[in-house]
Amino acid sequence: MSRNCSHLATIQQVTPSARGCEECLKTGTEWFHLRVCRSCGHVGCCDQSPGRHATKHYHASKHPIIEGYDPPEGWGWCFVEETMVALPDQTPQVGPIPRFY
Repeated sequence: MSRNCSHLATIQQVTPSARGCEECLKTGTEWFHLRVCRSCGHVGCCDQSPGRHATKHYHASKHPIIEGYDPPEGWGWCFVEETMVALPDQTPQVGPIPRFY
């Protein structure tokens, strides 16, 4: 799955920061799918969502790897190398997550 991504060492076991996209929950915005940052646990929405908060989190934090999270999807993405990465584990979903789309 991964093309020798040099950022695999940044993958951490994390606790999701929210039960939905952090920023969308604050503003009442809808999302499509969720992503969790595997460096810090930030939960943000995907690029098909209006806010694109997972990508915005990457640009602000430079944390390279996200995981498909809603529901846990078993894949990772490295923003820096623009490649899928194999994850050593999946982040457990915290409670029921509200659905918007």
